[in-house]
Amino acid sequence: MKPSITRRLAAMFALAALATFSLTGAVLYRVLDRELTAHQDDELRANLQNTAYSIAHVADTERWARVKERMDSLNPANGRVRFWVLSDDPRFQYGKGLDAFERFSQDADGGGRISLPGQQQSFRTLSQHIAPLGDRPAVRLIAGIDTAPFAHTLDSFLGALAVVGWGAIVLVMGLGLWITRVGLRPLVRLSAEAQALRPRMLSQRLQATDLPVELSDLAQAFNGALGRLEDAYQQLEAFNADVAHELRTPLANLIGGTQVALSRERSAPEFQEALQSNLEELERLRSIVNDMLFLARADQGEAATGLVDTRVADEVAKTVEFFEFVLDESGGAVDIEGDREAQAPLDTALFRRALSNLLQNAIQHAPPGSRLAVAITPQDGALWIGVRNSGAPIAPEHLPRLFDRFYRVDPARHDRGGHHGHGLGLAIVKAVARMHGGSVKADSQGGVTTIAFSVAAR
Repeated sequence: MKPSITRRLAAMFALAALATFSLTGAVLYRVLDRELTAHQDDELRANLQNTAYSIAHVADTERWARVKERMDSLNPANGRVRFWVLSDDPRFQYGKGLDAFERFSQDADGGGRISLPGQQQSFRTLSQHIAPLGDRPAVRLIAGIDTAPFAHTLDSFLGALAVVGWGAIVLVMGLGLWITRVGLRPLVRLSAEAQALRPRMLSQRLQATDLPVELSDLAQAFNGALGRLEDAYQQLEAFNADVAHELRTPLANLIGGTQVALSRERSAPEFQEALQSNLEELERLRSIVNDMLFLARADQGEAATGLVDTRVADEVAKTVEFFEFVLDESGGAVDIEGDREAQAPLDTALFRRALSNLLQNAIQHAPPGSRLAVAITPQDGALWIGVRNSGAPIAPEHLPRLFDRFYRVDPARHDRGGHHGHGLGLAIVKAVARMHGGSVKADSQGGVTTIAFSVAAR
């Protein structure tokens, strides 16, 4: 059975009450014991002093008889208070059970305890030495008080304290259970609302109003997570639709071309031409699948491996050289700007792939004969590589989504070769940047568009 917060809090209330009442009871018991002991001592001291004064003035047996009568009157019928007089002269002895005083011990202040035959509790005693006078020798007066009533009082108090304490603990536990249930009602409501969420109701949010501060923060954090989940779910749905759309076109071309080729008798050159067309579509399919696999690995947190400290300008020059024939055809050129000595740890294959995508994108959308620029800019511990081209501006609302998969500013736009791109180029640039500990950004204003990615500097 899973532990319940309500039961755990109620048990904690009970434990706290037990500790509190135990400590309080121990202190009260100790105070009562001390007060009762002080009361016994005061009573003993008063009886001892009064009786000792009378004995101190006794010088003969006649007056001793009157003192004995007085001590008899001071001894109540229940025997709670008693006197004993010890003397070498039997005539001046007094009290019952004098034999027990052979085992009598006392403290330096005259206090002590003695147990008499037939008594369950001992007597608390005080003694005083009285000097001789006349015929009376030196005697020791002992006053004793029965501790049984005081022990009974302590036992009754302890019993009442235990009953009241355990009753209070049960009451506190019950109240704690009720208070906890009342206090956790908002959490129960949030749990019920969370359980009511469904995949098709991702726009639903938890009600954060009228909640305690702690739960309000939790509900807002959960709503934030739901918002991010809804965005991710919508992106996934759009992504699945885009994948289906991108794969459908080459598959339809393959099927259509093959059906046309098989519709009648064809010569070998004609079949060769059909196969060549199919190969182009298959290459396009393979490119889409490879790019998707690469992005999937990047999404799983795969980092760039085999990093080598490389001068970035050299890798940029090698990549630009790869586009030499395309640039010659369009009459364009590429300038390398910025810090030509900057170095960074790179996976050169991934770096060239990202830069190639940016250059290809810039060449496709720049006017013929225009000059492109690749800028290398160190900034805040990172190295930014940006590709700049002139051309039609991109509206600000499109800039944050340029690096989304299959996102196109204008689906009708295509390169001058007539081939539509499949919309993963900039997404791959973002993945490569992330694998190198960097990020991406885009800017378009004044007819100039700059798309850049960064890598962690050395």
